[in-house]
Amino acid sequence: MQGQPAYPGFSDRSSPWPVVAAVLIGCWTVAVTVGAQTGGWLTDQVLLGFGRDRVGWLWPVLGLATVVLVGTPALLLALLPRSAAVRATGRVWLIGALALGVLTLLRVVPPVHHEAYLAALAGAALLSALAVRWSARRWAYPGVVDPVGGPAPTADGDVTRPEVTGDGDATRPGATGSPTPAEPQRRPRRIGPVPLLAVAAGLALLLPWAWLGALGGLLETALALLAAAALGMLAATLLDAPFWSPFAVGRPPRPARLVLVGGLVAGVALLLLAAGTGQSGAQLPALLTLPPVGFALAALWAATWRPAADPAAADPADADPAAATRAGRTATGWLVGLAALGPLAFTDPEEISLLLVGTRDVPFWVAAAAGAGLAVAVLVAIGYAVLLARPTARTPNRRIAAVAAVVLLVAFGVVDLGPGQPGLYGERLFVVLRAQADLGNLPAGAPGRAGRDARAAEVYRRLVATAEQSQGDLLRGLNRLRLDPVSYYLVNAVEVDGGPAVRAWLARRPEVARVLVSQRLRPLPAPAGQSRGSAPKPTGPEWNIRQIGADRVWSQLRVTGTGIVIGSSDSGVDGTHPALRAGFRGGDDSWYDPWDDTRSPTDQGGHGTHTVGSAVGRDGIGVAPDAQWVGCVNLDRNLGSPAHYLDCLQFMLAPFPAGGDPFTDGRPERAPQVLTNSWGCPPIEGCDQRVLRPATAALDAAGIFVVAAAGNTGPWCASIDDPPAPYADVLTVGAVDAQRRVAEFSSRGPVSGGANKPDVLAPGVGVVSAMPGGTYGALDGTSMATPQVAGVVALMWSANPALVGDVNRTRQILRDTATAATPTYRSDSPSDACGAPSNVTGAGQVDAYAAVRAAQQ
Repeated sequence: MQGQPAYPGFSDRSSPWPVVAAVLIGCWTVAVTVGAQTGGWLTDQVLLGFGRDRVGWLWPVLGLATVVLVGTPALLLALLPRSAAVRATGRVWLIGALALGVLTLLRVVPPVHHEAYLAALAGAALLSALAVRWSARRWAYPGVVDPVGGPAPTADGDVTRPEVTGDGDATRPGATGSPTPAEPQRRPRRIGPVPLLAVAAGLALLLPWAWLGALGGLLETALALLAAAALGMLAATLLDAPFWSPFAVGRPPRPARLVLVGGLVAGVALLLLAAGTGQSGAQLPALLTLPPVGFALAALWAATWRPAADPAAADPADADPAAATRAGRTATGWLVGLAALGPLAFTDPEEISLLLVGTRDVPFWVAAAAGAGLAVAVLVAIGYAVLLARPTARTPNRRIAAVAAVVLLVAFGVVDLGPGQPGLYGERLFVVLRAQADLGNLPAGAPGRAGRDARAAEVYRRLVATAEQSQGDLLRGLNRLRLDPVSYYLVNAVEVDGGPAVRAWLARRPEVARVLVSQRLRPLPAPAGQSRGSAPKPTGPEWNIRQIGADRVWSQLRVTGTGIVIGSSDSGVDGTHPALRAGFRGGDDSWYDPWDDTRSPTDQGGHGTHTVGSAVGRDGIGVAPDAQWVGCVNLDRNLGSPAHYLDCLQFMLAPFPAGGDPFTDGRPERAPQVLTNSWGCPPIEGCDQRVLRPATAALDAAGIFVVAAAGNTGPWCASIDDPPAPYADVLTVGAVDAQRRVAEFSSRGPVSGGANKPDVLAPGVGVVSAMPGGTYGALDGTSMATPQVAGVVALMWSANPALVGDVNRTRQILRDTATAATPTYRSDSPSDACGAPSNVTGAGQVDAYAAVRAAQQ
């Protein structure tokens, strides 16, 4: 007896090899897509870690490669087999690959312009959905059937394609595009149970993000909503009735096969869409959470096609195939859109960074949210398959579905407002004005501390006057718009709220030179935890102290840094550490925390405690153990912004009491004599090459000695590029190891304009210093070398107080007394020699003993 095919949608007369090919191509698609997306993100992160610019062509090339590698076999599946289901599989994967190629192109937009990217993503996804819908009307699906009415076998065993109405909805075989008088009149449309169940599932997928993530700015959040909606529309158009039909044919339909086979195929298609969802980094959690949604969608489509148990009592609208298709399409849009919203709206892709891996920071919580989302998606898929796709399952109850959606919506609000991080945390704008203070013709003044204090006071007066005179009209306009402006004087600038529209308005104002993005970190659901060290407590001068000769300065020259204050701008300082407690200057103007407004020295990250310890720490870790220190927090979770870097530099020029106004309460006579700066401001944080230039020029004019780390982006040449290290009025420090060889990671010159950098070197490999909690640890980096040079300056100025404030003479002594160091290069190629040895070694390793002797003379 010849009847219906054993596997409806797959021809009995066909070879099983098309199905095998589809399985293999599906595995290939997953491997290529996941590999390309993970590899692209890792490439971005490695370039960021080495301080290199983003490769603009990386993502377009990866997208094109994915289209070719995935689209070619998918095209063969769509054209060659006779099986309707295999052809549907190939077609949906082909279109998914093409959509991925289009969406990946958008990653040429710099991550700092996230709003522009989200707007482009929404537009591209919407246009892609329209293109797919347009092509569906012209590409006849072979074997598409009405799963409720059953297949119409042809002579060769394949099934026929039903008629399609003008809006693309499938009708029963033989139906026309216009209703006959015998057809029931349609009732007004209302949200059915299947879309409501999809909304409930989507809200369940959002719960981990509401708990562990945080929203950006208002415009950023609105654009994320639009982008997610457009992606939902694209998925609804791609995974429409013509796709599902070949997997559900039969009398009656077989929902289990629809869920297992159709859900698997849909999951691969959603993986392709997820790969294009979000900037580099944001797509990674989507790769986990979106694919399992395919099984839930299959169960929902099975529910839309289930015939009523009592046709006579059924709602005529529910029996309309077009209404069933609309319900399935709506459910797909809601579920995919809400699933995509989490990674798009609740994370900042710039914070999904390897730079923050190793602590319980954003990458940790994004991974946790993605893992929880994956678990929720799997549970939803299993639950919906059991409840909706059993042969004996009843049509979903609309009231129960509505209650479930409302309960999940309330739960979302409770989680966000409770354990979540409610509110908006968008980036701010850093507005640099054209007028900058004239610091020429400063009075020479007396030598030493008195002359330095007088110059600092005059510099402070001129800077404040220039800012107050030039910012008035701008501040009035910003206050009128309630953009929360914060004024700065060390660089004549203002930080404000605002997105692209405000940025464009500001850029057109005549007093504005340029507008930069000032990064703002999104809050964490729990503190990242305090970093601690594991090294034993030192029992004498550490190897780096001995290598630069600081111990000889103490023992032979009897100089330990007394009378000098070093200022540290970093992650903070553990003021209770035994090696640092006695060195804190104290008073109400020796500590400033613009991030968290702490009132006493604290440090979570440990970086700042380590650097201050290398400068002034006792117990054999610090170069100038009897110098004092003051501190400011300009890094939070290892990231900063132009505004917070400037907050601390202003505080160092003119310290002010807690809660004071930097413009009116500054005390330049209390400024530290030496500043150690183991940080740099890269473009990803919002800085350009010039933004901090007026600040270091003002500090130099005030007689404050500024020491800065070269950076850890070697061995590439011209890698000293993040402010303030490239500036001529900053002493830039590279790192050497215990054999006096330049560390591989130490950044090299030349800097912009061809100037030679670094200036000098100091030990920076395996340096032991203080860590929070009274511990000690060994760290590598030019960050570790920099405070040692600041300590040498403190020894020089302590040995000869008349030299205080004479920054030019001090820099020259440090260069003249430096000892030779061994350069290292990236390769033997002449192009990796950085133009001259001085661009690798500077003047050589600093010699504390020789420098102090020269200062005394």
